[in-house]
Amino acid sequence: MKFPAFLLLLVMAGCSTGRVVKTEKAEGINFQNFKTFDFYKLEASGDTSSSKFASYTGILREAIARELAAKGYNESGGNPDLLVNIGIVVKEEIQTRETNIREAPRYIGQRRYSWKSQEVPVGRYKSGTVTIDLVESKKNNMVWQGVLEGIIAERQKGYESDINKAVANLFAKFPD
Repeated sequence: MKFPAFLLLLVMAGCSTGRVVKTEKAEGINFQNFKTFDFYKLEASGDTSSSKFASYTGILREAIARELAAKGYNESGGNPDLLVNIGIVVKEEIQTRETNIREAPRYIGQRRYSWKSQEVPVGRYKSGTVTIDLVESKKNNMVWQGVLEGIIAERQKGYESDINKAVANLFAKFPD
């Protein structure tokens, strides 16, 4: 199965499809002790990557960096206090509907057969999850996790602003 990387990012697209699933803070963590952040290297291989993987995931990284900067953190390539790990999972789903007796064949005569309701495929779509983990670099402990999930839109127009909105909604739940 081959899918473009931009679809991975579109998991957060739109208010009606992208939603914050959870945010979780480790106990006993004072975020005032952290001042800097950097990103783990984001890698993908095989059928999950496309020629535009770096540019599309860059949009996600920029949105996260912007939100962390708004919270008072500075991006640092040296020895950061926090490391950001991004996990992306995409699944192809099948939309179905259930048949009913009214759809059974019209037949006059003897009924020597049985009819059962069935799930009939009516469409395919992709759903995805983006997990953002903040890891305290000195102790290598996760201190915060945020998860977004939703339906991946097929459209390309406007996905950058949709990603920005979804990441902003996620970081609105980030501890101060």
